[in-house]
Amino acid sequence: MNVQHALSRLFGNTSFALSESQFCVGDKTFPVIGGVIVLLDPSQYTPQVRARLNKPMSLGEDQKTMLFAKEIQTSFGSEWQRYKSILPEHKREFDMYFDCVDRDSLQGKMLCDLGCGIGRWSYFVADLCDTVVLVDFSDAIFEARENLKDKSNCLFFMADIKQLPFNDSSFDFIFSLGVLHHLPTNCIDEVRSLSRFAPELLIYLYYGLDNRPFYFRWIFALATGVRTRVSTIDNALFRVAFAKIVCLTIYCPAVLLGTFLSLFKIGNLIPLYEGYRGNSLKRIEQDVYDRFFTQIEQRVTKKEIMSLKDTFSEIVISENLPYWHFTCKK
Repeated sequence: MNVQHALSRLFGNTSFALSESQFCVGDKTFPVIGGVIVLLDPSQYTPQVRARLNKPMSLGEDQKTMLFAKEIQTSFGSEWQRYKSILPEHKREFDMYFDCVDRDSLQGKMLCDLGCGIGRWSYFVADLCDTVVLVDFSDAIFEARENLKDKSNCLFFMADIKQLPFNDSSFDFIFSLGVLHHLPTNCIDEVRSLSRFAPELLIYLYYGLDNRPFYFRWIFALATGVRTRVSTIDNALFRVAFAKIVCLTIYCPAVLLGTFLSLFKIGNLIPLYEGYRGNSLKRIEQDVYDRFFTQIEQRVTKKEIMSLKDTFSEIVISENLPYWHFTCKK
């Protein structure tokens, strides 16, 4: 990877300079922490960033901070700091997400992992392309930097998806998996807005259970009722205990029941079975945490995804798990 070339593509021909402690581009200067370029407005800094920069929050910034999705930043930062390891099943999940992507076509390309978390997908895609730009809004970006420290073709940015400072057509390919449905704005519109940055996207949005039996939606409604209540509890001990208990008492028994019924070829009638069979307890627990401790969750149907044809010339929705992941091409 040519870092100078990559930065020129992201920020244009404006003069820039990168050191271990700061990144200067044009008339702006951004801090660099442990190899991560922090592009956030200072009002959006997390406590970890403020501590590492020795920059306490000033009066007036606190109120401004409330204007952006602080809950998203805090919740996912805590999640990925707890579940920060790249697990063996992540490779299988990577293959599932990229089933509708021609991987050979990624050679020599510049990719963006938008909402990268701990970098679990970039870890595998980095060997297939020229450059990967990892972007996350939370402290998870520091875990991604650690997980991919041996990947020499990666750049790391702490940035707000809603205010990306990159040039139009900065990337050849963007993938954003399990991210946009947690934003406080319409996730389908967010997909449209990404078209300015790359000609091809791979997106995963929670599905609206539109290919499932009716009772899946009843169970989902019950789970949503629980989520809306427990997601407001920010006690770390409670969150961990809740995730473990739900993993062991609901998710694991459902997987076991589905495994038994699969002998009669009806395992798919059991909620959770298809998505979690073969996964470790740690992986299931992380998904429970993810599922119940975010206050924002959107679900989309195939029909809603296909409405993106007003922006993209080609939409391909995978019929495979996880539902729904799809590609968009301009």
